[in-house]
Amino acid sequence: MTVLIAGAGIGGLSLGLTLHRLGIPFRIFEAVRQLAPLGLGINLQPHAVRELVEMGFGPGLDKIGLRTGQVGYYNDYGQEIWTEPRGAAAGYNWPQFSIHRGELQMMLFRAVVSRAGPKVLRCGLALDGWEETQEGVRIRLRERDSGKPAGTADGTLLVAADGINSAARARLFPDEGPAQWGGTVMWRGVTEGPRFLGGRTMAMAGTKARKFVCYPIADLGADRSLINWIADLGKPEDYLWARQDWTREGRRADFADEFADWHFPWLDIPKVIADASEIWEYPMVDREPLPRWRHGPVTLLGDAAHAMYPIGSNGASQAILDARYLGRALRDHGVGTAALDAYEDERREAMNALVLTNRGDGPDKILDIVHDRAPEGFDDIETVMPLAERRAFAEGYKKIAGMEITALNARPPVLAG
Repeated sequence: MTVLIAGAGIGGLSLGLTLHRLGIPFRIFEAVRQLAPLGLGINLQPHAVRELVEMGFGPGLDKIGLRTGQVGYYNDYGQEIWTEPRGAAAGYNWPQFSIHRGELQMMLFRAVVSRAGPKVLRCGLALDGWEETQEGVRIRLRERDSGKPAGTADGTLLVAADGINSAARARLFPDEGPAQWGGTVMWRGVTEGPRFLGGRTMAMAGTKARKFVCYPIADLGADRSLINWIADLGKPEDYLWARQDWTREGRRADFADEFADWHFPWLDIPKVIADASEIWEYPMVDREPLPRWRHGPVTLLGDAAHAMYPIGSNGASQAILDARYLGRALRDHGVGTAALDAYEDERREAMNALVLTNRGDGPDKILDIVHDRAPEGFDDIETVMPLAERRAFAEGYKKIAGMEITALNARPPVLAG
């Protein structure tokens, strides 16, 4: 009753660790030949941190990330629109973490190898297709580097956790085409800079057309931070986003001038951009919500199932939750298609709603509302957007994302241990 997992990202590794704890055999196949701590910063929301704590990673998270203390929204003059505490400071029983994505992935990878043994994970092998069998499913593999066939593997179920450009999803939905671009390009970097807004704040400034997001992911001495940042700019339809090269080096000349006068009292944005050692360019893309995830003994997980805009800090968090809900379904319904149906019933509609909410700019929509009402700034935010309206905006997103404080604290764990 082996579960085959395509992809050793955060979702696939979380599923492997969950299955190991449940005593369900699994194998993971990863296209990349050697995993390395690639990527930049992400935020893990309390509902996902809760699951990682249940999996034994509480101390590990504190070693590789920072506990986010608050989130703040600012206009393009640096004026405060809305701030609220996050994680434990907000009343959750679990923190929120600002963390390097690659370090998180490597922590999970090392745990899989340590707990389940190195043989459960094979790298350098990409999913090349599958056939249903009397026992379940037989997958075909190929070497990613050479493209040569690399044999087959048999299992009861296949879980495709192979990302936004999922090979499994492409086979299941051959007419879908490439990921959908919403007109925004992101330049991302990491800079050693001064601590700002208390040293534990995730800040968003500007509007959808021109936005700067920044938060610390490590402390560097008493008064400096390693700052993860994202600069968003809206681009015309003919911009060459479709190359979708996730390792494309970015150029300051393509975006820095748009932020040249953003010398805020709490952070000098032009200097943060200028001092970055490396910059990467990404298109902001997602995929349409799907009418179904399960096809026979095959289902989707994480970005393969519900790729969403990186707004509201929910991409990696929801992949972890997928893994835990799928693990619970396999425990409760056995290793078969009934479990895949139960998992999909629990997750698909909620994730489809979140994809669409993020496409509408999620909680960041507050920036555009305030800009439309006060394009030249304001003397008193209360006259532009009253506190009750700002609070309702924030709470509405938490409800859609499954992270209402009282509800999360009260509900039982998805899968203890």
